[in-house]
Parts: sequence; C-alpha cells; structure tokens
Amino acid sequence: MHTLSVLLVLASGITHAVWNIVTKQSDNKQLFLWIIFLPSTILLMPWFLEEVTREGLPLQAYLLILLSMLIQAAYANFLAKSLTYGDMSQVYPMMRGISTFLLPLISILFLNETLTGWGWVGLLCIATGFIATSGLAFRRQRKAIPTKVILYTVGVGLSTMSYILVDKINLLHLSPIALLTASNIGFMLGLVPHIKFSQVNWLKLIKQNGVILAVGSILSPGSYLLFLLAMSLSPLTFVAPLREIGTVFGTVAGIYFLKEKKETVRIVSAAIIFIGIVLIGIWGK
Repeated sequence: MHTLSVLLVLASGITHAVWNIVTKQSDNKQLFLWIIFLPSTILLMPWFLEEVTREGLPLQAYLLILLSMLIQAAYANFLAKSLTYGDMSQVYPMMRGISTFLLPLISILFLNETLTGWGWVGLLCIATGFIATSGLAFRRQRKAIPTKVILYTVGVGLSTMSYILVDKINLLHLSPIALLTASNIGFMLGLVPHIKFSQVNWLKLIKQNGVILAVGSILSPGSYLLFLLAMSLSPLTFVAPLREIGTVFGTVAGIYFLKEKKETVRIVSAAIIFIGIVLIGIWGK
C-alpha cells in the first residue's frame, strides 16, 4: 500500500509543479486559475451533491467542509499574487517549504502519527534546502525579495498546511472525489471578486490559450485528487513530504524553462531536498 501511495504522491507533486508553471506563464492569473478549475468542478458536482445530502452526515462534517472551502479561497488569492510578483524558482520552494516543515510536526502532535530517525533527518534536509532556495538564509538575496512576495508565499504555505490537515479529517466523511469538488468550489469562489468577467473576451481567450487551459484543467484538479487518494491510504507524515518532489521540478523548470535567474544555491538546494525526499520515502516509516 505504501508503494502505491509513493507513486500517487510523487505524481501529484510533479503535476502540481507543472500547473503552477503553466499559471505563471498566463497574463491574468486569477482568471486563468478560475477557468482551469471550472471543468472538473462541473463534472464532479453530482458526486459532491450526492454525498453531502446523504443521511447521517454529522454537523461537524459540514463545518469542516465549509472550513476547507474558506481555506481554499485564501489559498487561491495568495497563490495568484505569489506567481504574479515572484520568480517561480524562488517562491515555489518557499510556499511548499512551510507546509512541508510544519505538517509532520502537527500530525505527530495531534493525529498520533510517527516518523523514524531517518525520517527526521530527511525532514531536516528538506527544510534546509527550502530555506537556502528561498534566499532567506542570505542577506543579499533576502533584500532582493520584496516583502509583499514573502507575505504572499507565507500565506500560500500556511493555507496549504491548513487545508491538508482539515481535508485529512474530511476524508472520514467524504470520498476523495467529493472532497476535491468542495476544494474546487472554495478555490473558485475566492477568485471571483478579483475577476471582471464582463470584460473578458471569451472567444479570443479560448482561441489563444485553449491548449494551455486544457492542460491546466487536467493537471490542477488531478494533482490534488492524486494526493487525496494517497492520503487516504497512508499516514500524513509519510505522504506530505514526498509531495515536495515537485519543488525540485519547479525550481529547475523555473530556471531553465522560464529563463529565471540561474543561481548555484538554488540547484544545490534542489539536490538537498531530493535527498530528504528519498530518506523519508524509503526509511521514514
């Protein structure tokens, strides 16, 4: 079962990085994100409505579903602004690093999960790599990062950590598909106030960006669905850090594909993160 979880969560991490890269290339990030979440939301809505209207679902479940939606709304806004004002190769490790470092700690304290000594070493490697990649450990680079970018990426990281913790509990009441739909709804509602729909030329938008929108529409919900499936099969302390393989991919793609500033520290940090992922994935449990 752990082998299947590893495959699912690694695929989730890579696809998550890819759809973030695609979003980074878009002109209107709020609109782009809203559109790519729309098809899966419509397609999966019947499953969601069937599960939330069934008898026996406790009030606590509805409150947790609502909480997940609110967190997703905040996540959507922070994500769009982070990708608008920051480099992909720099903000992506920062936003992913916060949740990676805090999630295992919280799950051990509150969800009675465990991590081996090697797992803790791997976690330390990941945290070290993230800090180095972000530039927070270097005074010169830290000054080069606008304060608002740091705040937006911190918001993304905290939102990610929060919705994963809440959705781990939500899986007790909803299937991964229904929970994915709830997440999509919250995400899209959070973007609505920032989009001027009346000014959108839909035909031109689809004609010029149809392929990219189609790719994003598959990868974005698909990424989180894969993670929800993995999380339903294995402890959170096991699957959450493994998802950060996407951070390595995102950093390298930002440098070489998006032609962002090439720095040795970012590449070395990616290697340190990979070592941490291997330690947790093989010897973490």
